[in-house]
Amino acid sequence: MSDGWAAGAREREAALEALAKLAGPCGERNAPLAPYTSLRVGGPADLLVSPDSVDLLQRLLAAAAEAGVPRTIIGAGTNLLVADDGVRGLVIRIARPLGRVVFQDATVQVEAGASLPGLAAQCARRGLAGLEFAGGIPGTVGGAVVMNAGANQSNIGQTLQWVDAFSLAGEPRRFQAEELELRYRGSRFLREPWVVARALLALEPDDPERIRERMRAYLERRRRTQPLGTHNAGSIFKNPPGDYAGRLLEAVGAKGWTEGAAQVSTRHANFIINRGGARAADVWRLIRRMQQAVAEAYGIHLELEVRLVGWPVPEGVSAGVRLPD
Repeated sequence: MSDGWAAGAREREAALEALAKLAGPCGERNAPLAPYTSLRVGGPADLLVSPDSVDLLQRLLAAAAEAGVPRTIIGAGTNLLVADDGVRGLVIRIARPLGRVVFQDATVQVEAGASLPGLAAQCARRGLAGLEFAGGIPGTVGGAVVMNAGANQSNIGQTLQWVDAFSLAGEPRRFQAEELELRYRGSRFLREPWVVARALLALEPDDPERIRERMRAYLERRRRTQPLGTHNAGSIFKNPPGDYAGRLLEAVGAKGWTEGAAQVSTRHANFIINRGGARAADVWRLIRRMQQAVAEAYGIHLELEVRLVGWPVPEGVSAGVRLPD
């Protein structure tokens, strides 16, 4: 597939080796990406780095930009569909090594790699309300900011005060809450190439037990309605205005559909599970089949919520552009 990397093979290898040296023990050449995604599909990255500091993140971005190396940013991999051919260039995985959390009164400053449900649990113990919805949402704080993750009529955007981010060239910028262009399952970071590094959240003091009760109720609902314990990428499609993707897909009979080892969950029709050995191509074919069925039955185009990584299509596909056949 075309990767847009104009350098010759020798120049590519030299650039990747220089970046691997900069990354040190945080980097891995030709790293398989499937183990780093909840769906367990996808090929290797030329170079995978999990930076352990904001400083290293910035230096990697700057060095890769100077060398002309493509940069792809991922988090915990809970909403990704990585191509079977993998990803060329540098893949930066912002996860637990970049997950420092600092509380001050009713605010918390948190690095992008921190676990979202882990942060919600810490807040509950401290009697800080506002993230109860996040207790059952896998992924990182950075990914949640980019997607404006939410559930039960709540979302992380309701708590955000500011976000520190880097351009793909490592240039820093602080975005105030009103600059984030937050919307349902989206923010400006979905259409602009910024890398979230840290954020400040403002929460509300509340009784810890009441907070935990709300979290338990939300978790129980997820257990009843979603295929927890399976290899999946969360919701495949966004809900269209005034309706639910899962309802539409169930109405067209999508539950149980299969392509290879990929299957539409029999518990929730907006989830695709890997039954073991599925390929990304299997999942993509199933996605197209689901989209087409709903379009034919209801005239509604379901937009992707899952993010495509390494595919020979524009990144904008994950923001709602129709997938090619």
